Amino acid sequence: MYYKNPSYKVFYYLNVTLLILVSILCILPMLHIFAVSLSGKTAAESNLVTLFPIDFNLDSYVKTFQNDNFLHAIQISVLRSLVGTVMAMMVTVLAAFPLSRSNIEFKPRNFYVWFFLIIMIFDAGLIPHYLLIQKIGLVGSFWVYILPHLLNVWNIILMMNFFRAIPKELDEAATMDGATSFRIFFSVYLPISMPALATLSLFTLVGHWNNWFDGMLYMRSPEQWPLATLLQTIVVARDLSKTGIDFEDLELLSNRSVKAAQIFIAMIPILVVYPFLQRFFVKGMVIGAVKE
Repeated sequence: MYYKNPSYKVFYYLNVTLLILVSILCILPMLHIFAVSLSGKTAAESNLVTLFPIDFNLDSYVKTFQNDNFLHAIQISVLRSLVGTVMAMMVTVLAAFPLSRSNIEFKPRNFYVWFFLIIMIFDAGLIPHYLLIQKIGLVGSFWVYILPHLLNVWNIILMMNFFRAIPKELDEAATMDGATSFRIFFSVYLPISMPALATLSLFTLVGHWNNWFDGMLYMRSPEQWPLATLLQTIVVARDLSKTGIDFEDLELLSNRSVKAAQIFIAMIPILVVYPFLQRFFVKGMVIGAVKE
């Protein structure tokens, strides 16, 4: 068998070793941020914290959860991520399904494929995009987080190719049973496409959660910012006035501990969602559905 081959064993153990090293490199920064968030002011400011807290305390988390600005930003990010992901995936599958059909079944297919490819390659730029958003009245609106991101051409192409890989025998069998195109789409294609949908949903969810530029560009006040924009202002721009914590309390706490606590809290939702979607990252139900 191939897995008993010496070259395969070398390849296998090298892969395992490499993946372990990559995993360690991903985990260590999170452990460091978590340790800093639980450390006292002196240790955190002196950069003495490595992977374990020094002078353990929960003051940074207590002050963070008492911060109305931070909690409101979390609410905006959660709502944006959920609504944006659901609506984006609806647009993706509804656009990908007709594009996956043949030219006989959907005659304008080639036109729309080229149209999507052109708009994916050529971008008008930031200023025309901002002017468009302004003209349609989305500046300062929550929907500026959702509507401009509904159409992701790359996701449509991936979903289209996944649909095209589904055996036509399933389609033909459903047609012979009298199923309409909508019935075939909802009863045959969508259940089989759960692995692809889960993967693209995770990419879309992470994209919405980490997007900070939209809030900075289109919102008129910090109260409308998502969490990513708030953290960018605090961590990168170092504007501690946006933390929502009184300066008297900041004198008792470490700025690094407060920032680390907020960063770690921002990571938790994605870390929680991923295991639930991971079970879909397998081959689809189509395997074994058609016997040759």
